[in-house]
Amino acid sequence: MSMNGKSDVNPTVQPPQSEPQKAPEQEPDLKREGKKGIVDAIQQLGQSNVPQLESNIHCLSIIGQVEGHLVMPAQNKTTKYEHVIPQIVAAEQNRNIEGVIIILNTVGGDVEAGLALAEMIASMSKPTVSLVLGGGHSIGVPIAVSADISFIAETATMTVHPVRLTGLVVGVPQTFEYMEKMQDRVIRFVSDHSNIGEERFRELMFRTGELARDIGTNVIGADAVKYGLIDRVGGLAEALGELNRRIELNRQGGMVQ
Repeated sequence: MSMNGKSDVNPTVQPPQSEPQKAPEQEPDLKREGKKGIVDAIQQLGQSNVPQLESNIHCLSIIGQVEGHLVMPAQNKTTKYEHVIPQIVAAEQNRNIEGVIIILNTVGGDVEAGLALAEMIASMSKPTVSLVLGGGHSIGVPIAVSADISFIAETATMTVHPVRLTGLVVGVPQTFEYMEKMQDRVIRFVSDHSNIGEERFRELMFRTGELARDIGTNVIGADAVKYGLIDRVGGLAEALGELNRRIELNRQGGMVQ
């Protein structure tokens, strides 16, 4: 206090204030959207564009169970055919895509959905190569043979069995005839796109004593080639090497053999 009783503090002088803290820099919207797009692609299609590699080959994966008109339970790993069909159409139309490799590790699934995918792959004008890793069971067999040339890993398996129906089945002769026609569609497609004959494929399909709870045959690696279902035993390097060879021949307008 001063002698006149007034405060020494100048009322006009403000006490020093601390500098306001800067808000943490926000991540650019574009970067956030890019990360969200990758996550969405992984969740929806099981694929991502993380490597950022400009490639002339499109990788089409058939993983888990082929989901058809009915939605599978959430705990099932599925390949939704309504997601795969647009990919096939886009690969066929895209001039930068010169070949398609189909990677299979599937237990099978919806017969008509699987046949739809197989027919689309078989009707592509660009070179296609399929590779069975782990398993290519049930309706995965027509998808595997739909490519121009097919490979199977040495330890991979393929289960061939008759068409089965689930849910309500009406016990009338028409139901049996419908199953017969559906089965004939599968047999005819496989025999037309592989080196196995119809009779031989039917024999594998109706063999008894090999599968514990079903009739059919489980073929492994080289056996699939021996029966004529698959063209060659090989892995990723062999499959990509053959696809690149066919792409080069296609550029030159040569005959692919």
